[in-house]
This record gives sequence, C-alpha cells and structure tokens, in this order.
Amino acid sequence: MKTFRWPPPPEGKSKRWPAPRGRDEPGRPLLSLMPTQRRPMPHGATLEYLVAGEGDPTTAFAHGIAGGIADTRPLGSGVAGRKVFFQFRGHGRSDPPAGEITYADLAADLRAVADEFGATRALGVSLGAGALCRLLAQTPDRFEKVVFYLPAVLDEVRPTTAATRTKALLEAVQAEDAAAIATLLSAEIPVALRDRPAAWRYIRERMDALLRDGLAPAIADLPGQAALPDRSVLAGVTAPALVIGCRGDATHPPQVAEQLAEVLPNATLHIYDQPAVLWTNRADLRLRISEFLNS
Repeated sequence: MKTFRWPPPPEGKSKRWPAPRGRDEPGRPLLSLMPTQRRPMPHGATLEYLVAGEGDPTTAFAHGIAGGIADTRPLGSGVAGRKVFFQFRGHGRSDPPAGEITYADLAADLRAVADEFGATRALGVSLGAGALCRLLAQTPDRFEKVVFYLPAVLDEVRPTTAATRTKALLEAVQAEDAAAIATLLSAEIPVALRDRPAAWRYIRERMDALLRDGLAPAIADLPGQAALPDRSVLAGVTAPALVIGCRGDATHPPQVAEQLAEVLPNATLHIYDQPAVLWTNRADLRLRISEFLNS
C-alpha cells in the first residue's frame, strides 16, 4: 500500500511509477488549463471563466467548495456543444465576496454565467450542485437538462467533516503552508494511487493554483448553510435530471443524492459503490454524463 510523501518528485514524476509512453497513466486527468478570462457580469461581480467547444447547446459547469474550473473540465470532455466553466466568488480570480457568501450568492453567479453565455443546460458539483438547486428553486424552468454530481446539501446542513476540511484548507492557504495543502489534497485520492505520477501532478497543480489565487475566508461559512429552505420546492423542476452520488464519502452522503432524485419529477439516479469516482471510475462517469446531456 502506497502512502503520501512530501515533497513530491521533481515535476510530479515518479521513478517507481513511470507513465506509459504516449499517454498518461490511469487516474484523474491533469489540471493544466487554457488561459482563462475575467468578465464583469450583469449581477455586479466579475467572474473568471473559460469557454471550450463550440456550437449549440451551451452547458454551464459549477464547481465544488475550494475547487474551480480545473475540477469541472474533466466532466465536460465528452459533452457536445459549447462548455462554460467558471469560478464562484471567492475562488480563483473571481471577485472576493464583500462580506458573507450564501447559496443565494452562488446561485446568482451561476445564473449570471448561464444568462451571459446562453446556457440551456447546467452541471453542478457538490457546492455547485447546491447552487444549482437554489437557482432551480427560484426558476424551475431555467434549464432544459441538469446534472448533479456528488450533491452534498439540500435543506439540511452538511456533515461536520466538510466544515473541518474547509477550515483546515483555508488556514493552510493563508499560511502558505505547501506541505499542509498537499497533505489535505492528497486525501481526495485513493491511497493506492497517491504515489502515481498523475496524483503528484494533480496535487502540485492544485496547490500552485491555491497559493497563487488564494481562497476567500468567507467560504468557511458555507458548510454550515443549507442550500434550500425546503427541498419540496424542487418538485416544480420538470427538466430531465441526472443525479450521481457515491458510497463511502462522508462529505457527500449518498442519502443526499437519493433525496434529490426522489424530489425531482424527472430524475435518473446513479450511485457508485466507492468514493473518488474521478480516480476510480473516470471513464464510466464521463460517459454517463455525456450520454445523458448529448441524448
């Protein structure tokens, strides 16, 4: 069993696990990005975004807490049309919040991006799934299709594990403690894969981005908030929905995915048997999302 080590090999390379020639080894895809842009949005916040692909339809991708564009891009690799990836306020190069930040604010960011680029479909990951729920509670018919990947919260606050991890990551970023950041990020990776080149590069690039752009302290309050006053308000969302959860992830309990799929009138639910789906079932996950959105 491989365990996490710090510092990493130079440039994320490992002598023990060299990458096969001509391709990267199995695991999560790399985070390297095309240059992003910033744009003042109609709701008053300037947000960082990246547009990939072309043609109709357009899909907006919303990331999880302390995540960003790089985390949602793998989910759109097989999705047809134009994809718009963005950073919520307090993340990346998007504006920091003026004070506290709420799910209403996150929903406003997602709506602004979707309206600005004419998105008719949306995918939300964890925090982004909560923001998508909040937007749909306000405007049930806003999207033609929606995907919720690892929803973490509906009308009850998240488990304390989410708040603990977010606080620890914020403290490490503020202290510019690279080793602490890397150790926290490594917890997202299955133990057996942590010494692989893809894991080292993933950790290095995530860490570099966090140290470069920082995180707004206000995001520490998000794990203590519910996305909705009452999940029953989502009963008016008639658009086809794909809800994806997994077992064994305390931060994203499968019960939340099951509750969400139950309240949505036109939902398809899939629960993976193990966590870290992007590491352990990447191909199946991306195919499941693309087939749903492209059909």
